Amino acid sequence: MDTRRQQVTRRRLFELLGIACMEVVLSSCGREPAPPPTAAPAPGTSAAEPQETAASQREAPKPTPGPTAGQAYLSVARGTDPATITMAALAAIGGIERFVKGGDDVIVKPNICNDYHSYEYAATTNPQVVATLVRLCLGAGAGRVRVMDFPFGGSARSAYAKSGIADAVEAAGGEMEAMNRNKFKVTAIPQGLDIQEWPIYQEVLNADVVIDVPIAKHHSLARLTLAGKNLMGVIQNRGQIHSNLGQRIADLASIVRPHLTVVDAVRTLMNHGPGGGNLSDVRLANTVIASHDIVASDAYAATLFGLTGADISYVKAAAEMGLGTLDLNSIEIEEIQM
Repeated sequence: MDTRRQQVTRRRLFELLGIACMEVVLSSCGREPAPPPTAAPAPGTSAAEPQETAASQREAPKPTPGPTAGQAYLSVARGTDPATITMAALAAIGGIERFVKGGDDVIVKPNICNDYHSYEYAATTNPQVVATLVRLCLGAGAGRVRVMDFPFGGSARSAYAKSGIADAVEAAGGEMEAMNRNKFKVTAIPQGLDIQEWPIYQEVLNADVVIDVPIAKHHSLARLTLAGKNLMGVIQNRGQIHSNLGQRIADLASIVRPHLTVVDAVRTLMNHGPGGGNLSDVRLANTVIASHDIVASDAYAATLFGLTGADISYVKAAAEMGLGTLDLNSIEIEEIQM
């Protein structure tokens, strides 16, 4: 594939801004393997709570088609306004209409890991990035746009509120969904190399479009939390995933397969992740990354920390499974300075 990395021209910048403004107008309308995961109830549940014992049979999802002429494979937008750079990043890869069609049921999966701090501490996804995606999806005619996560600290309601995401999403016309424990069901992972089944939130598997919106941040075990690791918010038995973490996250990505990845690197947590708590650990990067390729998105995000995709175990494992590309020099990257 003959591709190139390009810096956006002034003319292209104006085109992107025009597209972004148009979308805003439209949106105003309307190792030794661990024991099998079924051997114990999910953390925070009791043995009496419903949980399927036989894996639901499900074919591995088809990947989202790559870009067509005039669309970048991956985009990187930089600027001081999170909403504007999010719109510009989406416009460069073909716009939200490439992914969302009329009537689609859309799930947006940010990182809302706890209720400890507001988004300024860079442990949770920027509310403006999430809300902008909600508006764009609705502007493209989505029938329903839900935003959800499964926090490890605090309740969903308190984490959604503390992060600032709940207010932003509701103002944009989206819905915040508290993930119902009864909707996690053991699901077959046909391509899994280490895990062949796991309790996964069925709404995520059944949605027409899934948008993975992690915040790029340090993680004490995985080195970085990016789009691949953000998928841990759609499963139960998360403690067991940490055994052979890299391969198990890659296995999970093979069955969830987000249609679109948008990495929030507006504020990046450089140390003491995933929970953070000290503003001195936060760097203002003012960047949003977007692609249909979860591996390429994470590989680029890793460079913001002085690393490569191959340095992050789950990114490397996902590439080896054929879920995306690590080679950023082989794809067209459009870099946009707003």
